[in-house]
Amino acid sequence: MSNLHPFDLMFIAGYFLILFGIAWWAARREKAVSSDYFLAGRDVAWFAVGASLFASNIGSEHLVGLAGTGAGSGLAVGHFEWLACLILLLLGWLFVPFYLKSGVYTMPEFLEKRYNSAARSYFTWVSVVGYVLTKISVTLYAGGVVIRAVTGWDFYTAAIVLIVITGLYTIFGGLRAVVYTEVLQAIVLILGSVTLMAIGLSRVGGLAGLEAKVPAGFFSMWKPASHPDFPWTGVIFGAPILGIWYWCTDQHIVQRVLAAKNIKEARTGTIFAGYLKILPVFIFVLPGIVAMALFSDVSQNPDSAYPTLFNACSTLLTWDVYKKMRPAASEQQLVTVGRISAGVMVFLGLAWIPLMKFVSSQIYIYLQSVQAYIAPPIAACFLFGLFYRRLNGTGAMASLVTGLVLGVLRLVLELTNKATGGGLEAGTLWHWIATINFLHYAVLLFVICTVVLFVVSMATPAPGAEKTEGLTYVRAAPGAAAALLVGETARDRNFQIALSVLLVAIIGALWIIFR
Repeated sequence: MSNLHPFDLMFIAGYFLILFGIAWWAARREKAVSSDYFLAGRDVAWFAVGASLFASNIGSEHLVGLAGTGAGSGLAVGHFEWLACLILLLLGWLFVPFYLKSGVYTMPEFLEKRYNSAARSYFTWVSVVGYVLTKISVTLYAGGVVIRAVTGWDFYTAAIVLIVITGLYTIFGGLRAVVYTEVLQAIVLILGSVTLMAIGLSRVGGLAGLEAKVPAGFFSMWKPASHPDFPWTGVIFGAPILGIWYWCTDQHIVQRVLAAKNIKEARTGTIFAGYLKILPVFIFVLPGIVAMALFSDVSQNPDSAYPTLFNACSTLLTWDVYKKMRPAASEQQLVTVGRISAGVMVFLGLAWIPLMKFVSSQIYIYLQSVQAYIAPPIAACFLFGLFYRRLNGTGAMASLVTGLVLGVLRLVLELTNKATGGGLEAGTLWHWIATINFLHYAVLLFVICTVVLFVVSMATPAPGAEKTEGLTYVRAAPGAAAALLVGETARDRNFQIALSVLLVAIIGALWIIFR
């Protein structure tokens, strides 16, 4: 039975009419060319870039997941949100200049420019699979759960309604429709969540009353190294690895800055999004803690970033798969393939939903766990590839494949262990891999992949100038032929020294974690 009052239905109908009006406007402006459909014509201003970055990140999985994890373990999950404030600046000032100047449509395309076509193919398919496992399925699940709670429909009916409503304007309006509807959604998200927080705190007796009603330590963001979900060692050394992958290399996010008018607009957009990312701890996590004190569940608006997943995934399949197979494809064919692939990915996401529970019963922890098995090798190749021009395609592929094998190994063992009720024998290597904290595993995987990247690159021929010029911070000294490898400026060396210190710090963290 629906929990909606006719007054509620009137406001919801008005909201969707506005969304479809924006989508209709976007579709009218679209010129049926790939740059318009996938990158909104590259003319998006900073406010829309920043709002879109925020709204594309804060989807139903955040609205439900952050509140649920907050209810389960307190404010500690907020580390991921506040860390994003810093990583967004890294996106704007470290990565954006290279992305925009290179003129790429996708992140796999950039990886091909820097390394080779094999790296592009790897990243394309890993990204597509990652969208099914961590974004489309999770957002469908969370959105369906909330719509079911509000309307009384069964889960799959609710999920299909979500697909139809959000998919229509995304598939036909392209990224322009996504970006500008997300501006509205960001405003609704913030205003609605602030209102919810204020009402919840007033009902529970303010912060003092809330603290008295929740378990001890819920308001402490720093947990011991033995904490099952958010150990401080994993937060400090593991979470940034996931952050670099998600905010700086993931097509779903970076597509927003690729659509910016220029570097200045893109950077200003990342600053704006960084300020917005301060809010979720207060407007999503805190209401979850309030809900634990007052109610059995929390109902939130699920229709935030789901449509962006369609567009990002279809861009990868169209530009990095179809376009490479058929270079002569027309602009209309590219747009059509993008629309078809968007629909296909939705049904794959629905098929994965029943298996999610074997990784974690909490949506947000499931999301971060699976990302921890995908992120490390990609983060290593992107980050170090910008600073060390000696790194080559052979080393990148060795690192990526190593990360893939170890990441899949962890996921399979974790699913097996939980599906069998702890069937892996305790004390064995397989049990250790299956049960180690996901953030600690991300740190270990990042270090292994980084070592493989450097060792294999140094043992194989140096990359050609076309793979490094304009794609790395290190510049050749004028007129010096040998400067391709050794002619860094003092500033470039400082960058490399800083990254080396960071690597040493991570190795030190490994010693602290595993001693």
